Amino acid sequence: MLHSVLDEYGEQDVEITMDTKFHDDLDLESIDLVTLGGQLAARYGERVNFAEFLAGLELEEIIYLTIGQLVTFVVGSLREAGER
Repeated sequence: MLHSVLDEYGEQDVEITMDTKFHDDLDLESIDLVTLGGQLAARYGERVNFAEFLAGLELEEIIYLTIGQLVTFVVGSLREAGER
């Protein structure tokens, strides 16, 4: 999903790790997070509510959000919903 967002910027070859930051490393803006949230909703439905997750963060936390934090959130949400 993230690669489809990055493709819009011609960034197909960017290395992504758990420590990669959305803003600092990938140069993604808030609209890109909205796009990613829409993709997560399309794939997982209400089980993964990315908008609610972001709403619970402070601005600075959103700016320094990492791929690892997103992965942890998605996995945790799916576990709560009884999935693996």
